[in-house]
Amino acid sequence: MNTIRTLATAAKFTLASVLISACVTINVYFPAAAAEKAADQIIDAVTGAAGARATPGAQTAPPLSQATPAATNIMLVAIGQVLYAIVPAAHAQEANLDISSPEIRAITSSMQARFGQLQKFFDSGALGMTQNGLIEVRDASGVSLPDRGLLNRLVAEDNRDRETLYNEIAKANGHPEWAADIRKTFARRWVERGARSGWYYQNTSGGWVQK
Repeated sequence: MNTIRTLATAAKFTLASVLISACVTINVYFPAAAAEKAADQIIDAVTGAAGARATPGAQTAPPLSQATPAATNIMLVAIGQVLYAIVPAAHAQEANLDISSPEIRAITSSMQARFGQLQKFFDSGALGMTQNGLIEVRDASGVSLPDRGLLNRLVAEDNRDRETLYNEIAKANGHPEWAADIRKTFARRWVERGARSGWYYQNTSGGWVQK
């Protein structure tokens, strides 16, 4: 009996310690790794890259040991329930960003449908990726007159989607102030992951270079 009471007391102390720690570590910060992962998923979907990653599902709690004494087991269950109610809000920032909202899905689908038309302009060098996560007509001299109107329209539509996408991801994750950082992450990953060899992009000084 004394052993069970000791274990229960220890479990209570652990619960209090973990809760205090959880509260202390819930900081508002920009999750760079999670943003990069989200950017890669969307870029793969838009460009039709093979092996596009699926959004990971929710993690489940690990089973408790059956050898745990009953009193301690109850306390551990309580710890688990409280932590799974509190900690995911903080650790979701580390693991994943939510990119499953209807708005984000609609924008991704819109960009995906347009990408096939844009690709030939990227291939020809008429179009390039800018340093701020948008696209821009780099050299229209080789574009036929009938296609120039199409190119300008596609660029305007795609940039509108991109601007909205960055803001929607920030909003969907409860931090509109992250929009600028999300844009920077996408700007880099569009070049590193989405651009093909020979495509143009802007370097940090704004000059056009080929990948």
